[in-house]
Amino acid sequence: MEIVPSERFPNRDLNGLLAFLGYVREVAATKGCPQLASISLAVKHIDPLAVLESIYEPGELHLYLEQPQADEAVAGAEAVFSETFAGAERFARARDWLAGLWDNTIAIGDLDRPHSGPRAFAAFTFGADASEEDAAFAPATVFIPRWQVGRRHGVSTAVANVPVTADAPIELLAQKVLAAHAKFSVFDYSALPTEEAAPPAVFKKHDIGGADWFPAAVGQALADIRAGLYRKIVLARAVDLEAGRAFNPLETLNAFRESYPSCFAFSFSDGRARSFIGATPERLAQAVGGRLVTGALAGSAPRGLSAREDARLGAELLACDKDQREHRHVAEAIARRLRALGLGPECAAQPRLFKLPNVQHLLTPIEAALPESVSLLDAVGELHPTPAVGGVPREDAVPHIGRIENFTRGLYAGTLGWLDWRGEGDFVVAIRSALVEGNRARLYAGVGIVEGSDPAREQAETDLKLRAMLDTLR
Repeated sequence: MEIVPSERFPNRDLNGLLAFLGYVREVAATKGCPQLASISLAVKHIDPLAVLESIYEPGELHLYLEQPQADEAVAGAEAVFSETFAGAERFARARDWLAGLWDNTIAIGDLDRPHSGPRAFAAFTFGADASEEDAAFAPATVFIPRWQVGRRHGVSTAVANVPVTADAPIELLAQKVLAAHAKFSVFDYSALPTEEAAPPAVFKKHDIGGADWFPAAVGQALADIRAGLYRKIVLARAVDLEAGRAFNPLETLNAFRESYPSCFAFSFSDGRARSFIGATPERLAQAVGGRLVTGALAGSAPRGLSAREDARLGAELLACDKDQREHRHVAEAIARRLRALGLGPECAAQPRLFKLPNVQHLLTPIEAALPESVSLLDAVGELHPTPAVGGVPREDAVPHIGRIENFTRGLYAGTLGWLDWRGEGDFVVAIRSALVEGNRARLYAGVGIVEGSDPAREQAETDLKLRAMLDTLR
């Protein structure tokens, strides 16, 4: 990517922007291909979710990711470049496509700020192959947004990404960029709807396969484990809802982030008037400062009603042989995958408790130095799906998921996130999630099955995870 020093076009007005876009147009003519012009500008404190609400169009691509506890959020909407991929090489193909795009990108502005410069947003389904279902998500969707806004530790940045051809009408483009920046610079929250938030939706609920299907599925998995087909498999339930009014996915997303500040609240739309939303506790991989950050999250217990009960349940989780075995499967598999990339994983000696409002998990943080020869998408492709959503051994367990489960996962247990031209980015595991379209929604929740799992207990754990979403839907 070419970075144009601000001193070259010092005037941050219409004339300065016209001069910059004119230069980009000259490059497009010289190279014989469109260029991506990216303009980053500092703005006052903004809420990216409120901005997304103001520009949200059901027919446009968007992706939103926020971890409230870390005071970090980013939103991107309206694709100027996008591509879809399928098959086993989808992560590598997405990486190569982006590399070509960055080679034809010219950026200017406040590029030393958090969330500055162009970034790509991406969503990958659980499975690599295209589904025959008409409504299925593409196995990989990658796009560059026209508008992106980000906030980290109270510092906010707005970015406009503009495709420029050799005959681009730069006067019109410049006016649109300036108008958008003026809006983001003094974002008017009073212009948003002021009606009271909708109460939780009232709906009809239907378990896919019926109420008895999941315990029977767990029994099938236990029989497979005893037969030596695999050591662990993750099975999920899907629950369909139908409400008397349309769900509001972005209002639900706001409820997610308020209720689960330590989780990653996310929303993705592929432009077909539906949203995949959730609040996941699990990061798949983050690249920051030359480091890869990931972790093993597996093993669960409910929270207690009192401090004493909560401490007892946490201690029992730490001491539970079944949960410790399940957790070790995940941690060891992640470390093995990182070593396959030539990385040196650094794992915490013992798992610790990671507590959410309604459930607590075992968590082992894992990090590794990330050389320039290994991209974030290389790591994401190697790690996905982790044993926390697939199984152990992965190559043995994952093919059986489709045999046992009675629905197509789509983006559930897939991964989504962002990455920038520097090679940094963040991807999460898309669990604790729902697919929302009009007055219909499908909720998902899964559990890991190992030797010693009890069907009734696993059913209760999925009930606990589903209840958190049922109580939050708006």
